[in-house]
Amino acid sequence: MNVAQMKTVLAEILRNTDLTPCVVGHRGVGKTAGIVQVCHEIGRRYVPLRLGQMEVGDLVGIPYREGEIMHWSRPSWWPLDDDPQTVVHCDELNRAQQEDTLQAIFQFVEPPATGQLRRLHTHALHPKHKVVVSINPPDGSYQVATLDRALLDRMVMIYVETDYLCWARYAKEQRFDAGVQQFLAAYPNLLANPGSPLDMQMEPTERAWEMVSILRRACRFPAELEMEVYAGIVGQAAAVSFLRWTHDQAERPVTARQVLDNWPAVAEQVRNQRDDLQAVTLNDVVTTLEVDPTLPPEQERHLVAYIGALPRDLCFGLVKALVKIPAIAAVLCKDEYDAIILDAIEAISREAS
Repeated sequence: MNVAQMKTVLAEILRNTDLTPCVVGHRGVGKTAGIVQVCHEIGRRYVPLRLGQMEVGDLVGIPYREGEIMHWSRPSWWPLDDDPQTVVHCDELNRAQQEDTLQAIFQFVEPPATGQLRRLHTHALHPKHKVVVSINPPDGSYQVATLDRALLDRMVMIYVETDYLCWARYAKEQRFDAGVQQFLAAYPNLLANPGSPLDMQMEPTERAWEMVSILRRACRFPAELEMEVYAGIVGQAAAVSFLRWTHDQAERPVTARQVLDNWPAVAEQVRNQRDDLQAVTLNDVVTTLEVDPTLPPEQERHLVAYIGALPRDLCFGLVKALVKIPAIAAVLCKDEYDAIILDAIEAISREAS
């Protein structure tokens, strides 16, 4: 993806998740500038850490004693709980010159477990503060360390590549020299040597699929970028297979049996169905209940949850059809379902009068 697309993805992840994005790109492509711009655009304070210049003490602080207890002083860059929302940029992660520096930062870039705080040794980071990483690819062109699989598995790889049209828009906004702009318009191939293809050899793991799940629940990426985002977590082959499978599933309407027997598993799919598929599901529910209106308590709750998830007009139409089935009408009139059903019943009554 280009820098503009990277900014879109990065902003979505930083706003809506605690995951750690890692921007991967060749020198000069705009990784750092893009990260800084995203921080400004989403209203976050920007704190850079040049890890190639840091030692362990710069990260965890200097030890000191209070009586019999050893403490570590807070590093000057560490965001306080009452500081403005901050993005800590771990720049040049794979240029850390000492192995113990890389081991120290490992804990910090790891997303916090549910209900926990991101930590660095004895220091805990307030949840409003986020972390982003950037690196050059370890393709032999740079003096960088190879990051182990365990560390890579804790980050979302975002690959950024040279794109003339993206650069041209930026150059015009920044009022670059007209001669430079015109020359590169004539010879866009001379904008940059793209270098080797970017691929950190990501592979599927249990943690990786959990990160994909978090992104799908919390973020909305442009359709053309979704595969690239997931490929930066589980690898390209798995990402392609997953998106092909979800596309095939999305083209099939949810059935009445799925709604009644397993609503939690299909709830999101129902909410995102196209109108024509929504109509198929609705008609299937009505037909199924006309044939067999017997519902155990769990299926009653699933049916009511399905009704509540529908757009207002479809909700009214479905309730209007279901109240014609005596056994289902008795279910819908239960006091416990008033919060969802009452509005539709009142609208139908007004229409009848």
